[in-house]
Amino acid sequence: MTTPASLHPHDGLARLAAGLFAAAGLDEGKAEAMGRLLVLTDMMGRHTHGLAQVGPYLEQIERGLMEGKGEPETLRDAGGTIVWDGGYRPGLWLMERALHLGFERLPRHGTVTFAIRRSHHIGCLAALAKQATDRGYLAIIASSGPHTKIVAPFGGKAGLFSPNPFAIGFPTSDSPVLVDICASVTTLSLTREKTAAGELFEHPWVLDHEGRPSRDPSVVEKGEKRGSLMLLGGVESGHKGFGLALMVEALTGGLAGHGRREAPTRWGANVFLQLLDPEAFAGRDAFLAQMDFLAGQVHANPPIDPAAPVRLPGEKAARLIARAEAEGVRVSAALAESLRAHAARLGVDASALG
Repeated sequence: MTTPASLHPHDGLARLAAGLFAAAGLDEGKAEAMGRLLVLTDMMGRHTHGLAQVGPYLEQIERGLMEGKGEPETLRDAGGTIVWDGGYRPGLWLMERALHLGFERLPRHGTVTFAIRRSHHIGCLAALAKQATDRGYLAIIASSGPHTKIVAPFGGKAGLFSPNPFAIGFPTSDSPVLVDICASVTTLSLTREKTAAGELFEHPWVLDHEGRPSRDPSVVEKGEKRGSLMLLGGVESGHKGFGLALMVEALTGGLAGHGRREAPTRWGANVFLQLLDPEAFAGRDAFLAQMDFLAGQVHANPPIDPAAPVRLPGEKAARLIARAEAEGVRVSAALAESLRAHAARLGVDASALG
């Protein structure tokens, strides 16, 4: 029988995660940003990219593969465009630094665009885009992992790309719209989670080493005969996911000037971040009028299932955040056990878990 998850206050969990990262070697500010944003990700219901990443991140810190100190190197700064070398510092912290610098510059430039090379993993893109939408801005984010070859090009059977996530967030007068997708049908995190649990996907979302559709997630991890994640669009329309993967490669590795050509071997990311202020275009009021009208049209669309009204991406996250603030954040028994073990090893107070 599966042990039920427990609920815990979000601020206590954020302090616990920050304490673990600090004890492992991150500067206090980096550790605080990491803990807070991972918990926000869990509050949004994206559990594969929330506190479940604490263990892998700690391993990276302790092996010296995530740099715990220092600042990104500025390679170019033209005011509205900035290129950073993150030096494999924590991706969530780097992204928050970039976001806040962008917010400072938006009143002058209207749009601010970053290309970041050699960031560490940046987690859930929707949680980052929300930082912009909460301020009335638009955010476009893309990320690629040039070390990862797990998604084959359309028509091919050998992995070439990472899942290459892409997100856009924009405000409405109600909750923000947060679109967070990737070039593959599923993610590597979920594939590994299913493999560890001995579960099959409900649908064929991966390809075996011969390029045949499969429901078995373990085919992606089978040594020299590794399969790949299926492109968005599947066997029939995978050229669409292929196009998205190529777009992300250009925005990230291309604009950052670092990517697959350099053949890095460590877990990291190239990132594209663009912030836009509607006031610099037709105006904030005009933007909200258009988006509010669109949202109303979406909600008024007759649903296929009357019990499941049509909703916008981001609305479920808003409901889950409100619930987590009121009731606590869900932590599975296995994750709680893992966090307690890390806390005991690092001498960190784990009382936030009860």
